[in-house]
Amino acid sequence: MKAYDLSQPLNEEVSFWPYYPPFEMKYIKRKSEHGVNAQYIMTSNHIGTHLDAPRHFVTGGMTIDQIPFEWLCGPGVIVDLAKEMSDCEVYTPQMIEEKVEVKDGDIVVLQTGWHKYGQFGERPDEERYIHRHPGAHPDMVKWLLKKKVHIWAVDAVSTDHPMNLPIGRFLGKGTFGHCDRVRDYCEKKFGGKDALARLFPDEHYQLTHNALFPANCMHAENLGGDVGHPDLQNRRLTIGIFPWLFKGGEAAFCRAVAFVV
Repeated sequence: MKAYDLSQPLNEEVSFWPYYPPFEMKYIKRKSEHGVNAQYIMTSNHIGTHLDAPRHFVTGGMTIDQIPFEWLCGPGVIVDLAKEMSDCEVYTPQMIEEKVEVKDGDIVVLQTGWHKYGQFGERPDEERYIHRHPGAHPDMVKWLLKKKVHIWAVDAVSTDHPMNLPIGRFLGKGTFGHCDRVRDYCEKKFGGKDALARLFPDEHYQLTHNALFPANCMHAENLGGDVGHPDLQNRRLTIGIFPWLFKGGEAAFCRAVAFVV
């Protein structure tokens, strides 16, 4: 068996979600003075490769430590959607099923190619990585529930499309212009304001979070590492999403791994 790491590195250089606190690290002991090196970190849970538990959006929802261990490692697929993806593109169940067979209960990993724009990717581009990443078409919600998927994952900053996030709705609106730029770009891409409103209606705000977490369908975000390795694409394999056993955690850093026999 060969293992492939699907995780992004994490330190204070990594881009953090807008308006969330950044990752902070400092030494609190040094070998020269204390005889040992020890570090201290302060951070949100939503940075780097991490798993969101339902508690992230559901008061009283399942926390990281309550996730059944068998959901975290088992059969699944890695789907190569990189050629189909462009700035603010949407991915659909049809795109996935054209590439590989997905069985009930699988762990589903979508490789969109966006990991290359992360801080430690091949072509770092923070604004493109955060503001113009691909996202889920509304049809993904019913499909994931029908397939009884408990964990799916993407190599982007969010499973939701930028237009279903603060990025495309109100982030930096007017003052910084981030929202305005994303919205203008998407209006041109999808055929105008009316078409955009039909694809991303107000009630779909943070759709993959609000619609899936109550059904214990959760996701990991910011995958990277070997997620684009040619030996892993469009095939069935064993996938592990391993968060630390964070009691009461609404999310947790995780190590994502693909195992190939």
